[in-house]
Amino acid sequence: MWPSIRARGVQLAAASAVAGSLLTGCGGGGAAVWTLPNGDLAGTRAAAGSRIDAGNVGKLRVRWRFRFTAKPGFSGIFASNPVVDDDTVYVQDLRSNVFALDRATGALRWTRRYDARNDGPNGLAVADGRVYGATDSDAFALTAETGRELWRRHLTSVQEQFVDVAPVAWKGLVFLSTVGYPPSGRGAIYGLDAATGAVRWKFVTIERPWRRPRQAGGGGLWYPVSVDSAGRLYAGNSNPAPWGGTPELPNGASFPGAALYTDSLLVLDARSGRLLWYDQVTPHDVRDHDFQATPMLVGSMVIGAGKGGRVVAWDRDGRRRLWTATVGLHRKDRGPLPRNKVSVCPGLLGGVETPMAVANGRVFVPAVDLCVQESAITTPRLDSVDPARGTGLLASLDVSTGKRLWTRRFPSPDFGCATVANDVVFTSTFDGTLYGLAADDGRVLWQTKLRAGVNACPAVAGKQLFVGAGIPREGSVAELVALEPV
Repeated sequence: MWPSIRARGVQLAAASAVAGSLLTGCGGGGAAVWTLPNGDLAGTRAAAGSRIDAGNVGKLRVRWRFRFTAKPGFSGIFASNPVVDDDTVYVQDLRSNVFALDRATGALRWTRRYDARNDGPNGLAVADGRVYGATDSDAFALTAETGRELWRRHLTSVQEQFVDVAPVAWKGLVFLSTVGYPPSGRGAIYGLDAATGAVRWKFVTIERPWRRPRQAGGGGLWYPVSVDSAGRLYAGNSNPAPWGGTPELPNGASFPGAALYTDSLLVLDARSGRLLWYDQVTPHDVRDHDFQATPMLVGSMVIGAGKGGRVVAWDRDGRRRLWTATVGLHRKDRGPLPRNKVSVCPGLLGGVETPMAVANGRVFVPAVDLCVQESAITTPRLDSVDPARGTGLLASLDVSTGKRLWTRRFPSPDFGCATVANDVVFTSTFDGTLYGLAADDGRVLWQTKLRAGVNACPAVAGKQLFVGAGIPREGSVAELVALEPV
């Protein structure tokens, strides 16, 4: 799930009414399912109707385990969110392979193998008897019952080099995105016909061709969209590249100007792909500070965040910012970089890396404190950054004002999203620790150590909690784990 590392050998990656909208258009019905990557069309990651709460979270125990056996890559072997239908759990590993598991026992029902490396985050959606997903280059639909491939649509090209986002299904459409890298990459959002895979519309997330296409690239999504009841699609766009720069082209001179629409909230008509409005959070980003987290819809607001460690709330109808809050360490994180190296926080693998959650007037923000030496004339390699050097935190903000309510700090980076079940918020850290915190004050109600490190997101459906652990460590076992209160 390394934000910004998504292609083989590519170092200049282009980094990288809630209840009323729950499960709308998702198929599968009922409150005890989790059929979209972030749980619902509003992207809230709140488990409606869950039977897990503060009273029984301490009784969570492993019900079953499913082992991943493919060879891990840079991001391990599992970095996505499980999706859960009535009696089946669907997961995708980082070789793009799809597995359908019996929800009660974890027994394997079917497998669809693609063996296409994807450093994630990838993942699936299930709707109307189909499982939707993508490899590194192609979108696909499978029958939910057998895994038979129904269609496949090639999306990548010279200017759209990779796919690493989980799909969202809505009213006969499936939304996916490519990402762009230097040279000349310009990531795009797609609306595909859910029945056939035909391209119904395409929106290029970079406003116009790069002025220096041989050096520049960027844009596209690596976390899923959200959709409101009016048919408006909300997306968080990624950064321009290369970050930093070179002696000849310092401080992102290869992409002069604001570099629209990088690091922006994008709002499109979900039926046509037409741009309705946008707001750029970081113009001319030289630090790889994507604004990539899935925008969350709550009441009349939309709330987004990204690797810059800033959470921003807008009025969806008024199209104006309501508040901005910062989380985590901030050092040398605004404006031009100096020519000499300085410690930048958030660094390349810091800030809000993974999706937030919102419930009961609170926003839950997972974040990573990890600084990196950067300068105006250097472009540090992402694979030179050791995630284990960082620490993590989960912050709770007031949804109306952005005011900090509490912060819980962890000794390991939080690449594990936030997921809410009633009065409990779950998250997980790079060292393999899964936490259940009290939503009102952040105290630790329960925690357990999984058998591998975690950079994936937990799902809650009914009385079950599902999380994948896929980061190798000494003696580790990569697996999906299902837990229930006993």
